[in-house]
Amino acid sequence: MNSPSYIGRFAPTPSGYLHFGSLVAALASYLDARAVGGQWLMRMEDLDPPREVAGAQQAILRTLESYALEWDGELINQSQRHEAYAQVVDRWFSQGLAYACTCSRKQLEAFNGVYPGVCRNAGHQPQNAAIRIRVPELEYRFEDRVQGVFAQHLGSDVGDFVVRRRDGLYAYQLAVVIDDAWQGITDIVRGADLLDSTPRQLYLQELLGLPQPRYLHLPLITQPDGNKLGKSYRSPPLPTDQATPLLVRALRALGQPTDDGLEYASPKEVLGWAIKHWNADLIPRTRHIQEAELS
Repeated sequence: MNSPSYIGRFAPTPSGYLHFGSLVAALASYLDARAVGGQWLMRMEDLDPPREVAGAQQAILRTLESYALEWDGELINQSQRHEAYAQVVDRWFSQGLAYACTCSRKQLEAFNGVYPGVCRNAGHQPQNAAIRIRVPELEYRFEDRVQGVFAQHLGSDVGDFVVRRRDGLYAYQLAVVIDDAWQGITDIVRGADLLDSTPRQLYLQELLGLPQPRYLHLPLITQPDGNKLGKSYRSPPLPTDQATPLLVRALRALGQPTDDGLEYASPKEVLGWAIKHWNADLIPRTRHIQEAELS
């Protein structure tokens, strides 16, 4: 199959419904792809069944359709990709690149999120244990299209991190790297809350011999208390009958030009206009934008 030079994606988690922050991320990834004639794929990151909300996946898809955000190809569910993740984890474990960890969260509370290597050489068996990947004492850096150069030392800032949880579920860091490569993703547009995850993903790409996508991390839309809009804070779901004004509002959050006539256009017309005028260089170079500032 002949592929365009740009393949992007939107990858929501069905732990709740889409909110305005989700719309900003979906819209930016959509416009960035469509503005250059690229593909925009849809992937459901349903890796954590205990956190999923019944009916959320279908609600997410219906909402995107009501906002005229049409994706290319078939929906991919990460819950159907476990075999691909297992093969990688098993190989790393057999090679000694990964190891079993029996540490509890309580044991690790004092280390501020940096794993101290307690189980690194313990030789635990993988059953009923988390699996961690060994990280090098190296700094990984990349240039984000909005946030600029970002660097993180994996050894001192992160430590060996989990690729398979104790309950057998696979970690986001592993799944996203494997699936982005499998789908041929060239460009990743997502929220700045995932900026800190990117160096870990660069390391996994390196281990697997995978190409590095281009990255664009968007400012998060936050509430007055500083928390991002999100499902855990009960942010209101996107109303399907307010697509046009909310699309225009999302464009403004992304620093894009808008036209007075857009308020009276259909969602499809808004997107058509926005594709023609898309300029990623106008996205605010900040990690947070208060929702109140967009009123």
